[in-house]
Amino acid sequence: MVKKVAVIGAGVSGLSSIKCCLDENLEPTCFERSSDFGGLWKYADTSQDGMTRVYRSLVTNVCKEMSCYSDFPFQEDYPNFLSHEKFWDYLREFAEHFDLLKYIQFKTTVRSVTKRPDFSETGQWDVVTETEGKQDRAVFDAVMVCTGQFLSPHLPLESFPGIHKFKGQILHSQEYRIPDTFRGKRILVVGLGNTGGDIAVELSRIAAQVFLSTRTGAWVLSRLSDGGYPLNMMMTRWNNFLAQVLPSCFVNWNKERQMNKILNLENYGLNIAKGKKPKLILNDELPSCILCGKVTMKGGVKDFTESSIIFEDGTTEVSIDVVIFATGYEFSFPFFEEPLKSLCTKKIVLYKQVFPPNLERTTLAIIGLISLTGSILVGTEFQARWATRVFKGLCSIPPSQKLMAEAIKKEQLIKRGVIKDTSQDKLNFISYMDELTQCIGAKPNIPLLFIKDPRLAWEVFFGPCTPYQYRLVGPGKWDGARNAILTQWDRTMKPLKTRIIPKSPKPASLSSYLKAWAAPVLIVSLLLFYKSSLFLELVRGKLQGRFSPYRILWYIPQNS
Repeated sequence: MVKKVAVIGAGVSGLSSIKCCLDENLEPTCFERSSDFGGLWKYADTSQDGMTRVYRSLVTNVCKEMSCYSDFPFQEDYPNFLSHEKFWDYLREFAEHFDLLKYIQFKTTVRSVTKRPDFSETGQWDVVTETEGKQDRAVFDAVMVCTGQFLSPHLPLESFPGIHKFKGQILHSQEYRIPDTFRGKRILVVGLGNTGGDIAVELSRIAAQVFLSTRTGAWVLSRLSDGGYPLNMMMTRWNNFLAQVLPSCFVNWNKERQMNKILNLENYGLNIAKGKKPKLILNDELPSCILCGKVTMKGGVKDFTESSIIFEDGTTEVSIDVVIFATGYEFSFPFFEEPLKSLCTKKIVLYKQVFPPNLERTTLAIIGLISLTGSILVGTEFQARWATRVFKGLCSIPPSQKLMAEAIKKEQLIKRGVIKDTSQDKLNFISYMDELTQCIGAKPNIPLLFIKDPRLAWEVFFGPCTPYQYRLVGPGKWDGARNAILTQWDRTMKPLKTRIIPKSPKPASLSSYLKAWAAPVLIVSLLLFYKSSLFLELVRGKLQGRFSPYRILWYIPQNS
C-alpha cells in the first residue's frame, strides 16, 4: 500500500505533486536543492548554482486563465501575461493557500534513487539525500521526479566547425540574465525558439547589431489575437474539434495562409525550411526589430574563424563579439542507475509521457517532461493527479511486459523510417488533457452538460479550454469550477479596464430627433410609395430587368 511519496524538485511540477499527494491522503516529502521553491521561476542574478533560471525581462507566453492550477485561479487584477515576479507570487500564494511549504526540505540534493531488493513485491525505493554535506537515507513507497526539462543545457559545440578558433565570448542562454554587459557589441544568437527570439529582441536595443541564426525558420505569432484578446483564449474545444475532423493538409494549408496574411514569412527570413515541420513561437517585437534592421536573420552556421562566422548560404559576418546558443536542454536523471537512467530520458517510450515501461511496480512517475501547445503547469498538475491515483491502485496501466514490447517496437519502426520520431513535437494541449483526465474520470461530458447546464456547456465547448473544466466532475471535483468558467472573461478584462471614462449626459442632437421620428416617417413613405405609379409598374413587370434582388448583395458586407 503506497503511503510515503518522495517528490524531487519544488518547481511548478513539484508543487503540483505535493498537493495531489495530499488530495489522495498520501504523505509527500519534497527535496529541493536550492533555498527556495519555484524552480526556474525563482529569479537569481547568476547561474553559479547550476540551476536554470528565468532571465530578468521574461514574460509568460500563456495567459493567466490558461496557465493556472485548476482549482486556484489567478487574482483578477493580475495582468494576462505575467512577469516572472508576478508568476512566482502566484506560486507562493498557491503554496501558502494549500499549506505545501512544510513538506519541502530545502538545500537538499537527491544523490541516488534505487529499487529496494524486494521491489518486485513492495515497489519501494531507497532514496539517498544530502543536506549541507550530511547524507541521509530513507525508504519511500513511490517517487515523483519533478526536475523538469531545463536541467542540463544542450551546448552542441562539436557540431560547429572552427568553434574552438573563435576568440569571442561563447555562452548558453541558461547563463543570460540581463543585457547590460552586451552594450555596443555585435552578437549572434543561435536558435530560433521562444528564448532565442526574446534574447535577440532585448539585445537589439543596446547592441551594435544582433544576428539570429536558424536552420528551420518559425511561425512568429503575437500574444494578441483579433480584437486584442489573449491569443491562448482562442484555444477552444470547437477549434480543436475542427482541427481533428478536417484533413490535415487543409488545416496546415489554412494555418500557413493565415500566418502569411499576418506576416509574410519569406520576406522576413522566417519561412520554414523545406522538409522541416512548422515551429511556432510567440514574440510581439521580433518582426518589428527585423523591419528596423536591429535584428538580421541568418541561416545555419557553417564555420567559425577567430572573429567571423560563415553561414550555410555563403555569407560572412565579421567582428562578432558574442555567440549565445539558445539550443535548448538535455534531459538528465543523475540519481538513477542504468538502464532506468537512459530509459527515462526517452519521452517516446514513457507511457503517456509519465511512467517508465520497465518497472514491475508502477511506483515511479516522471512529472513535467512534456512539451505542450499550452501551459506546462497545467500539464504537470494533471499528470500528478493521474499518477497519485495510479499509486493508490485507483487507476491501472498495462503490465510492464506489454509496455516494454510496445516501446521496443516503436523504436525499431523509427530506426527503419516506418514512423517518425515525434518525441520532440509538442503535444496537443486539449487532447492530452482529455486523455489524462479520462483516466481518472474528470473529463467533462459535453453532450450531457448541454442537457443539464446549456449555459455552462456553451462556454466549455465554444469558450477557452481553461483548466477549471477538469474540476467539474469526478475525483477532485471543485465547487467553484462552474463560477470560475463563467467569470473567466471578467478576470481577463479586469486588468485592462484601468482607465475609466465617466459617461456624461449629452444634449439632444439632430440625430436623436431623427431617430425618434424615423419610424413614423418610414411608415408614411411606404404608404406613399405603395400608391405611386412606380410600385404599380414594378408589380406589372414593366421594370423587370432593371430591378434585381441580386443587386442588394452589393450592399451587404461580406466576411473575408
